[in-house]
Parts: sequence; C-alpha cells; structure tokens
Amino acid sequence: MKVLALAASSSSTSINKQLATYAAGLVANAEVEVLDLNDFEMPIFSEDKEKELGHPELAKCFFQKIGEADAIVISYAEHNGSYAAAFKNVFDWTSRIDMKVYQGKSVVMLATSPGPGGAATVLAAATGSAPYFAAEVKGSLSVPSFYDNFDMEKGELCNENLISQLKAIVAEL
Repeated sequence: MKVLALAASSSSTSINKQLATYAAGLVANAEVEVLDLNDFEMPIFSEDKEKELGHPELAKCFFQKIGEADAIVISYAEHNGSYAAAFKNVFDWTSRIDMKVYQGKSVVMLATSPGPGGAATVLAAATGSAPYFAAEVKGSLSVPSFYDNFDMEKGELCNENLISQLKAIVAEL
C-alpha cells in the first residue's frame, strides 16, 4: 500500500508534518511518501490568474501525487481558526483541475497545535467538506497540546489514549 503523508502547513518545522509522518508510519506494510507543501508554492489563486496561467504544473503534480497513492494521511495546521493559506492555495488550484481532489481515496485527517484546542476547528471544517472533494474519511483525530503529547526525540506520540485512538483510525486504511 502506498500512503501519502502531508501537513497542511508550510512551516519548515511543522508539528503537523511530524504527526502525519508518524501516523503514516503506523500503517502496516506501507510505502510512505511524505510531501512538503513548500514544493507546491504557486501564485495566490484567483479566476484572473487562472485565465492567465491555466492550471499550473505544480497543481497537476499535486493532483497526480494524490492519484498515485492508495491512502492519504493529512494533518492540518490551524491559522486563525481556518486552513493555513499555503494549503488553501494549493487546494484551490488543484480543485480547479478536478473538484474530486482526493479522487475517492481513503483518508485519515488529523490536526494538532501547541495549545489545548488541537486545531479542532480546522479539522471539523476539513472533515465536514471532505465528501464534496471525493475523500473517503476513515477517521479523524485532534491532538491537543502537541508538545505535551508528542515525544520530539523519538518522533512519536507519548499519550497512550491518543496512541490507541490513532492506531485504531489508521487500521481502517
């Protein structure tokens, strides 16, 4: 099984990338590819830019990466209660190629933040809209207080309750 892991964040030290990578690594016998959202930087989407540029090659590449995967693990950063602008832009461009961005793939949706909210607001928005973009959401999990619940040295969750929940979710893939 080929699992695509990505963080909906452009931070070079993204805690969401760490969480997505860890979660994808829990999928038994999986070949994991970790995407860096910074590799898909494009102009801010607008209808005018679309008329001028058409569909950027990076958007086509992002769509192709999703198409090549058997399953997707994505972890959302929350910026002011919503998607990070970098992810929203990539998603907007890609959705103009085909609104079925997730192409019917099995998806695990995660989110985390340093605070107690665990980016739950953006996770709720993502899981709520996922069916419109052809995602088969197998489960979702918000990880609050990342630095209290994730061992940075080992690169893994250290909260037994969260570990158990995450393992049950990724087992659905």
